[in-house]
Amino acid sequence: MTELTIRSYKPDDLEDCRELWEFLTQCHRDIYDDQTIGGDDPGAYFDEHLELVGPDLVWLGEKDGAAVGMISLMKGSDDGWEIEPIVIKPEFRGQGIGRRLIEHVIEEARTRDIKFLSIKPVFRNREAITIFHKLGFDKVGRIELFMQLDDKKRTWKPGARFNDLDFEY
Repeated sequence: MTELTIRSYKPDDLEDCRELWEFLTQCHRDIYDDQTIGGDDPGAYFDEHLELVGPDLVWLGEKDGAAVGMISLMKGSDDGWEIEPIVIKPEFRGQGIGRRLIEHVIEEARTRDIKFLSIKPVFRNREAITIFHKLGFDKVGRIELFMQLDDKKRTWKPGARFNDLDFEY
């Protein structure tokens, strides 16, 4: 099996990163059963993300010279920073690539004297939450609550319970 290489973003990576962003968007579309998430050109949102965080805070995972995953670090509020996004091509999932990318960014955060590092997985993505917890993300900071205001049919699931309150996710 080819060894994973983690390296900084280069301008030549733009199309690969747009493609990875499309994979991320499709994952969210599937999780929420909503094919409209991300609009008609979800890969274009990577351009906005790159402008927001800057190229020096984006890293790619490569195998045989091909981008198989991406992760970036962005400034949050106060002393905190956030991992956003982390995405692995579907055919490379389950090989430890995501774990290696997260470990890389944790080390980057330490070298930058960042005090708090957060990640905001989709609540329905239990597999990702389990992995993040194993990697040390075991503190709960903020919780984002939603209220649906439109009449669009969505598939919310019952069963999320926090502080003795029931939520759908």
